[in-house]
Formats: sequence, structure tokens, C-alpha cells
Amino acid sequence: MRRTKLTFLLPLLITGLGLKSFGQSTASITITNDSKDTISRHIYGQFAEHLGRGIYGGFWVDPSLPVKKQDRIRLDVVAALKKIKIPTLRWPGGCFADEYHWRDGIGDRSQRPKMINTNWGGVVEDNSFGTHEFLELCKLLECEPYVSGNVGSGTVQEMSNWVEYLNFDGQSPLTALRTKNGHPKPFNVRFWGVGNESWGCGGSMTAEHYSDEYRRYATFAKDYNNARLKKIACGPSDQDYNWTETCMKNIGNRMWGLSLHYYTIPTGNWGNKGAATGFGEKEYFNTMKNTLFMEELVTKHSAIMDKYDPNKKVALVVDEWGIWTNVEPGTNPGFLFQQNSLRDALIAGTNLNIFNNHCDRVKMAALAQCINVLQALIITDKEKMLLTPTYYVFDMYKVHQNAQYLPIKLNTPDYEFEGKKLPAVNVSASKDAAGKIHITLVNLDAKKDIQVNTELKGMNWKNVTGQILTSANVADINTFEKPNTLIIKGFNGAHNNEGKLALKVPAKSIVALELY
Repeated sequence: MRRTKLTFLLPLLITGLGLKSFGQSTASITITNDSKDTISRHIYGQFAEHLGRGIYGGFWVDPSLPVKKQDRIRLDVVAALKKIKIPTLRWPGGCFADEYHWRDGIGDRSQRPKMINTNWGGVVEDNSFGTHEFLELCKLLECEPYVSGNVGSGTVQEMSNWVEYLNFDGQSPLTALRTKNGHPKPFNVRFWGVGNESWGCGGSMTAEHYSDEYRRYATFAKDYNNARLKKIACGPSDQDYNWTETCMKNIGNRMWGLSLHYYTIPTGNWGNKGAATGFGEKEYFNTMKNTLFMEELVTKHSAIMDKYDPNKKVALVVDEWGIWTNVEPGTNPGFLFQQNSLRDALIAGTNLNIFNNHCDRVKMAALAQCINVLQALIITDKEKMLLTPTYYVFDMYKVHQNAQYLPIKLNTPDYEFEGKKLPAVNVSASKDAAGKIHITLVNLDAKKDIQVNTELKGMNWKNVTGQILTSANVADINTFEKPNTLIIKGFNGAHNNEGKLALKVPAKSIVALELY
């Protein structure tokens, strides 16, 4: 998480999505069956930082709250996230990670020291949710933990000890301490972030300094039996291509992955990001333009990585992405709570399509964030729980996890507003282990339905079923009073037209199709 100024322009040609914009009323798609790439399930990862009500009041609730719990872990939240098959959960931050000292969050909770969360609201952190609680949450979610280590204010020994505490299956003072704390067997945590946003809140480092620090920290983060680490280096913010160049040159294959952080800011202005609700088409159009910049970022950072890693062994890990707006009026500005609209769902679908289409390099991602913070999947208020439009996108797209990527060529009409244009349609496709074909389409045009004609080369299918997520207005939201304004509904608008797929994608909608 960071606060930086960002300026950019959306290019007219979006090459990585395989699309060009033309003055036409229909979109045409060609899908081929000649790829051996897999869409990693880890692209569908989530992020939970000690920020606002993300952990406390989200996952970890007061013992007196009248909801089903295991210890203090809220089980209706767990059930909702299990349904969409989240593969990984990143923790404890974010900026919080580089002021977090893991020993403060183990042992008797009544004896754990309190601290001030200086990044997010200046509130007291009581450390009641720590390492063991996080790993119990991941066990309940049936997902893999992704731990961000403290490079900014920590030490090499501190991170090395944390790895040993979690992963060593032998006798040592740290494994004895783990046993004393109730877990004799190792946790075998594979995914480790070596610092977070080290160019900003994680230490204000230069790329050269960070890459040297990475090598030092990574040397002492040891592999143990059954837990060969997948070390993820702090990568660039937005279009800092020099940072990527430096890390690839100086770190190379010493890392499993290199992170990338990019937030969709509706106005492009960090000082006044724009409202989460009540916006009009102008704000909507600008937001969609800004979110499509992810395509250029992934393409250009990947090209730099290709220079040093032509066999694509190092993953691009987009472990913070999503829309960031002004907070809801009357809420703590340090808690980053914002409502979640159809606009956010369209952002989610678009970005996931981008990641799917770059699955040769993008192997992992994490939406910011999971509960009650930024582009949340879930919003809670005491005993109440609400699923957001973004949640339903992840439910629709889960079929892509670990499926075979199907390459796409797309020609799309433009979405035009006040003399400006952007590509109206984006899409990704995959084939699962059972041979079923899944296609996810997003129509960003706020007003126009778009006819889509699709040819599938080298694939046999007869039947098609579909789902759709849309609403009357791009600013529509789900509320506790009206939780079903935006939910997944059946879509019957696709059919087999002599071996070709034909459908009309309604304005401002996400459509998921299954062909078999």
C-alpha cells in the first residue's frame, strides 16, 4: 500500500490483449487450442492487511459477537471465501508488514505486547491475531499462506528465524518454542515476500540498494524439508521500469517472483481519488481508462523480464491491485473503507482477463483487499455480512483456475465518451481438465450492447450455458438492506450458430460462458 502521484495515458493499441479498436457495431473473436500455458490458480489470490477492519472486525471478531466462530475466526466469512476457492492469502501487509515483528504475535495472547499501527489510523494493535491465528485461518480457508517479511524495520536474523519457526522439522530452540505454542509439526509455508514496497513505506530504498538487501535477506531465508521457498522480491510501483530492470539484472533467478503494485485511481489524482458511489459516466469512463493501463504495465514489465529471463522462470506477481477511491464519508480515513459497485466488478473482470492472457509471466496476484478495505470481496458490520459485486466476479471466474489458457484474437468496437475512446470488450478463455471451455467477457460500454461473434478453432462443442453480472447503473451497489441488487444470474443469450458462438453482451456487464 502506498501514496504516490501517478500520471499516464492509455495507448490506442492494446497489444497484449490481442485487440484493436475499430468503428464497428460488433466484436469478433478467434480462440485457438494451441497453447500449453496454464492459468495459475494463484492469480486469484487475496490480501489481508492489519488495516482498518480487515483483520479485526473482519476475519477476527470479538468473542461476544453472535456469529459462528472457530476461536475468534468468523466462519461465515470463511465459507464465502471457500466457495470461490481463494488459492492464497497474503499477510500481514502491505505497509504494516515492515513494522511488524512476528515474535510479538505468538504465545499467550494476554502477554503479547501492544503497538501503534502508524500506517493505518494510529490505532492500537494488540497482536491477538498473529502467526498461529493466520495459519489456522489459511487451514480453514484451504488456501496457501503468503507471508510478507519485514525488511524495512526488521533484521536478517528476524526473518530467518521466522522461516525456521514455521518450516523446520527438527530440534532447535525455535521449534521447541513452536511446540510450546501448540504446533509441534512445521507449517511448511512456501510463499515469502522479502519486504513490501521497499521504494516507499517499506524503507524508501533505491532499486540498487533494495536488490542488495534482497540478496542478503534471501540468503538466510533457508529451504527446509517439504518447504522449498518461493521468494518474492519487492518489485516496482506502477511504471517504474528502472526498478524492474535493476532487480532482474542484480537478483535474477535468486527470486521466484517479482511483485508489481498498481491501483486504479478514478481521477488519476492521489490527493482526491474520487468517490466510490454516486459518480456519473464521466468518472466511470476515466476509471475504465485508468484500469486498462494495467495491460500496458504488465506488457512492458514482462518485456524487461524477458531480456534477463527468456524462459520465464521468474513470475510477475501482481500482489496489490484494484480500485482505490476516497473513503466513505464519516469513516476513519486511515481505514480505507469504500463501497463496492458494478464499476468495481467491471474492473475486477477486466484485470483478471488481463492476468489470464499474460499467464505465461503472471503467475500470482492478490486483490487489495479481502474484507472491509478498498475493493473488498466482503463487507461486514457486527453480525451482518455482505457479498460485494467484486465477490461475484471471482465466483464466475474461478473456472479458470489451473485451466489451459486458450489464445485469443479480438477485434472490438470502441466505447466512446465526449470525444474519447477505449476498447469496449475484453475477454479471456481456458479449457479445464474435463475439456469444458470457459470464456469470460466484459463489456465496458455503459450504454451499448455489443454483438460478439466467436470462432473456436480446433475445438468441438455443441452446448453453451452462461452467467451474467450487471445492473441498471454502473454506480449500483449491494447494501445490507438490499444485498441482492447485484448477483449472478443465468444468461441465455449465447447460442451455437453452425459451429460458431454468437451472443450479445449487454452494456456494462460481465458474462461467463461454458461450452461443452
